[in-house]
Amino acid sequence: MSSPQYTLPSLPYAYDALEPIVSSEIMRLHHQKHHQTYITNLNAALTAQATALAAHDIPTLLSLQAKLAFNAGGHINHSLFWRNLAPYGSAATDMARSAPALKRVIETQWGSVEAFVAAFGQVLLGLQGSGWGWLVCAGGDGPQPLEIVSTKDQEPVGSGKTVVFGVDMWEHAYYLQYLNNKAGYVEGIWKVINWVEAEERFTKGGVNDGGAVLKL
Repeated sequence: MSSPQYTLPSLPYAYDALEPIVSSEIMRLHHQKHHQTYITNLNAALTAQATALAAHDIPTLLSLQAKLAFNAGGHINHSLFWRNLAPYGSAATDMARSAPALKRVIETQWGSVEAFVAAFGQVLLGLQGSGWGWLVCAGGDGPQPLEIVSTKDQEPVGSGKTVVFGVDMWEHAYYLQYLNNKAGYVEGIWKVINWVEAEERFTKGGVNDGGAVLKL
């Protein structure tokens, strides 16, 4: 029985496009090594799963669940992350110009963009260990359509919520450049957020497009 096999997606910009906020060295390692490792391990787990399924090997199938979840989550999260970043100084990093609808809702819900950035930063810096911070559409027609959430390790955002953008808070995303100055990374990342992508995810609605990453 064959299993799906995933490949590393290309970045939509050059490795040095996010400098000086994120160095080309970090981007190469993060993309070519870390993301690739999640894909390699996911493919291996899927192959093992197919073999175990054909053999009706229930214990092996059960033992593979954690590996599948972790590495599939890593592939989903990084695929979303690359697309919600944009070259430093590009028009896409101008929130007012590129995400007017999202900006209005943020200002309504948090009072100002500055207050929103502070609240998001508090969530990011409050993460213990490794994880992600996300802005999501909470779903429904309530007075607060947006929500700042965090996920641990490589857990993806739960179903039923649309990812607007996310920030990787694993040390491999920043340590070579910022060392233990995690706050410096959090402050800088706003200068390379792709607000065009965020606006599209926000306005199109629907659900978390993480599942689309896994469609071959």
